[in-house]
Amino acid sequence: MSIQDATSPIRRVYVRPPSAGDLAAWRDYAWHAEPDAGAAADEHAKLQATLQEAGAEVVLGSPVPGDPDSLYAYDPTLMTDAGVILLHPGKEGRRGEPEVMGADLEALGIPVIGRMQAPGTAEGGDMFWLDPTTLLIGRGYRTNDDGIAQLRAMLEPGGIDVVGFDLPHFRGPGMCIHLMSFISPLDRDLAVVFPMHMPVRLMEILRMRGIAIVEVPEEEFDSQGANVLALGPRVALAVDGNPETRRRMEAAGVEVRTFSGAEISVKGDGGPTCLTRALERG
Repeated sequence: MSIQDATSPIRRVYVRPPSAGDLAAWRDYAWHAEPDAGAAADEHAKLQATLQEAGAEVVLGSPVPGDPDSLYAYDPTLMTDAGVILLHPGKEGRRGEPEVMGADLEALGIPVIGRMQAPGTAEGGDMFWLDPTTLLIGRGYRTNDDGIAQLRAMLEPGGIDVVGFDLPHFRGPGMCIHLMSFISPLDRDLAVVFPMHMPVRLMEILRMRGIAIVEVPEEEFDSQGANVLALGPRVALAVDGNPETRRRMEAAGVEVRTFSGAEISVKGDGGPTCLTRALERG
């Protein structure tokens, strides 16, 4: 089994449920609208149930008081086969998350093998494993050159190729745009993609490697159409309310499962990938 893999069956997954107290700070964290705390808790409970139904052990993370973004458990760390690297988020209000998550993972027997240091910044949403020896990283407002350089220094001695891409300006530094806002792997040879924001070199890599794409229509981008979690090869968990993206994935042979993310996904710009951090796959 390797965690340096984005599409094998999920066996263990880390999540952090939302709390009413944390969600109260939604304006400070640039959420689009005020989340309903009760509905958010219900959505997250259903997300957990869906993950368990897929065969995953669900691990609940410790709270990060006052930080509504902490429910996006994918961002504070990078998982590797050797252990976890604690990142340094570009969003200042999230900088307490990596150490909390690191302590949780150490309690599970997963060692911390590295800690990113300022001035480097990086968030998990800007990176994913294309294959066990290739890590893709988006360089944008949340992940900077120094952060990418630190990850290269940690990973390249172990034979990992770290490939960086510039991300689009989109709506500016105040809004969240991650690499995984517009690409999610579905299988070794398939990804769901919003092409309008994709780096040219990344599109070329997909083509050279024979990775087909399922295109997300423009009207389903803001509703997290491109942020999809692979529960296994060609088994996807998506936010409900993106019918055309779902139809196109199913036409490509993907089994699509959905959950309502109106409160915890759409309002805070975080789909099912953002809400989860796979700890074991295979």
